[in-house]
Amino acid sequence: MKFYKLGLLTLLISLFILDSCKTQDGIGLDVDPANQINGTLLTNNGVVATTAYEDSIITNNLSIRSPLAYFEDPEFGLTEAGVAAVLSLPGSVAYTVPSGVITVDSAVLVLPYAANGFYGDSTASTFKVDVRQLDERILPTKSYYNTKHFLSKPTVLGSKEFKPRYNDSLYITSMTVGKPDAPIKVRPQVRVKLDPNAMFFEFFEAAPSSLANNTVFQNTFKGLSLTLSKSAGAGGNVFFRLDSARVQYYYRRNNAGVIDTSNVSLPFATTVTEIKHTYTANVKAAIAGTSTDNLVYLQGLAGLRAKISFPDVKNIFAAQNNKVVINRAELVITVKPTSGIPYMPAKRLTLYKYDIAHQRVTLQDASTTDPRASVFGGNYNATKGEYHFIVTAFLQDLITGKTIDYGTYLSPVDPTITTGISISPAATFAERGIVGGKDAALYNIKLNIIYTKLNQ
Repeated sequence: MKFYKLGLLTLLISLFILDSCKTQDGIGLDVDPANQINGTLLTNNGVVATTAYEDSIITNNLSIRSPLAYFEDPEFGLTEAGVAAVLSLPGSVAYTVPSGVITVDSAVLVLPYAANGFYGDSTASTFKVDVRQLDERILPTKSYYNTKHFLSKPTVLGSKEFKPRYNDSLYITSMTVGKPDAPIKVRPQVRVKLDPNAMFFEFFEAAPSSLANNTVFQNTFKGLSLTLSKSAGAGGNVFFRLDSARVQYYYRRNNAGVIDTSNVSLPFATTVTEIKHTYTANVKAAIAGTSTDNLVYLQGLAGLRAKISFPDVKNIFAAQNNKVVINRAELVITVKPTSGIPYMPAKRLTLYKYDIAHQRVTLQDASTTDPRASVFGGNYNATKGEYHFIVTAFLQDLITGKTIDYGTYLSPVDPTITTGISISPAATFAERGIVGGKDAALYNIKLNIIYTKLNQ
């Protein structure tokens, strides 16, 4: 019986220890009990947040999630995104046109949706995708930024009006050599019929030397340009998996009187995504620093971020002669009420700083090498309408002068990254948010600090 009681006592002690390890209230430096006075909460409203442009980003081969966009956001303005794509020969090797007389029944551009493939007005909006032939070559070894626009020929090879049914599968007719055609179920996708005559000329009537390898083929046929326009509603951002995108030829072959149907695919190779933002007067005023509403605009797709500064950081504890230890410091960012309707705020933000070379680096509290790092935060709390970041070590180092603030920034980030802290610009997610800056009434940005004053 005594062993049973001892085991129960051990279990209770273990649970207490584990629970205390998970709480964030103890984040910060250890305090000598001889010098400790009860922790005090201080709310500092001196944090300054201003809207700034996001850095340009390289958009080569956003294969798993690439946007086509035409989104008229009443708060932010117009976002447009298009894709320039190089086609690859079937199997990425030399291609020999089958013998006999070839007749192309159809040529279809297949664009499979990405997971969670839409952000915007999905109910009232209708879109139209236009496909043209590129008139400028994409160099496979060169990096291109989101601002790059590729020239295209004026003739439209194909168009398709569609609603973003990114969760709806569909049935298509499968053509198999030597077998009857049959319907098959395929993943959600947009299928754009292209001019069969033009595509026949570019592929089946191409000189054999042009199909000898991908380099020669891509020099001859530079690729496709995909642009999106809105025909109804506010529009939105549609995301596709370009690693599965392709041009599918369906053709008939008459070989000495024997007729059969077949198909061949030309997958996308190198792709480049162009992203363009045209902002409203309110956003432009916020960027210029002439706005009076104290709002900060955050936007994915290489859009907008916030610059965070702490002008009175050295004076926060002046009344205590700086004889304090910070146990916990939390940066609280509050979303402007109703600004998330109907477009949901970004699911996750990131916070990072510049080093002396103006390169992005993680804060001390998000570092994998700083022993003071802890639960960093950044996820959106829909109940409170807030984002929280633990910045205890960062603030402690700012106050003591151990670190210099070369620039601290807040921006949307890929919400699917669940391991580690990402500080890269959001290139494949379009979520946005409007948050309070300094002196923004009840939703201003602030620091909540729990500190311990040391005995003199």
